[in-house]
Amino acid sequence: MTREQYILATQQNSLPRIENPQLYPVGIYGWRKRCLYFFVLLLLVTMIVNLAMTIWILKVMNFTVDSPLVLQSDRNVTVNARNHMGQLTGQLTVGAEAVEAQCKRFEVRASEGEKVLFSADEDEIIIGADRLKVTGTEGAVFGHSVETPHIRAEPSQDLKLESPTRSLIMEAPKGVQVSAAAGDLKATCRKELHLQSTEGEIFLNADIIRLGNLPMGSFSSSPSSSSTPRQTIYELCVCPNGKLYLSPAGAGSTCQSTSSICLWS
Repeated sequence: MTREQYILATQQNSLPRIENPQLYPVGIYGWRKRCLYFFVLLLLVTMIVNLAMTIWILKVMNFTVDSPLVLQSDRNVTVNARNHMGQLTGQLTVGAEAVEAQCKRFEVRASEGEKVLFSADEDEIIIGADRLKVTGTEGAVFGHSVETPHIRAEPSQDLKLESPTRSLIMEAPKGVQVSAAAGDLKATCRKELHLQSTEGEIFLNADIIRLGNLPMGSFSSSPSSSSTPRQTIYELCVCPNGKLYLSPAGAGSTCQSTSSICLWS
């Protein structure tokens, strides 16, 4: 026996002999595999249902990229605002009969810039637009006073101040000025027209001053003659109570001769 054969025989005798080796399979089998497939299938079904519900909600609510947001309800649509403590600080309700806003201050601003067009709170209401236009046939009704430094009609339109059933009073501590730069100024009334100045004077400044429909004074006894020429010049006379009347002019004053009109005035 050679040396190589001896070494090979010695190594084979030293190795343990394994009889009936057992094989252990690697993987998931049996009920564990069925449970895993069931959970995977359930997860897939849940994902499909969620995707379908999301698409349905987007379709019903009209959520699109280019279209506005539309909120619809058979009843009211209410938007609430709360603070960090959960208290209600603002509420907007859109109903079938009215739109109600409940807050400390309500503001409407311009689309560009910070200009406030409308503002309302418990103390005052501010309208910040350049022009406020009321197009209703009955106009605007105010229960109390209105303060404004200027009242002006639209171009080529008349301005009318009217009180249909009561009096119209214009007062100012430093004066009231009424002027018509390119037209007439008329004051008409049904009964009496009073011009009164408690401390100053009434000044009429014009080239011609006309007093129409003044009563005519007559002599107590004046012979009537067809040959008497027509009277064209009259004298303006004043009664003690301030009434004015006309008297036919003569060589001298005739007011004393025709003053009988003052007795029955």
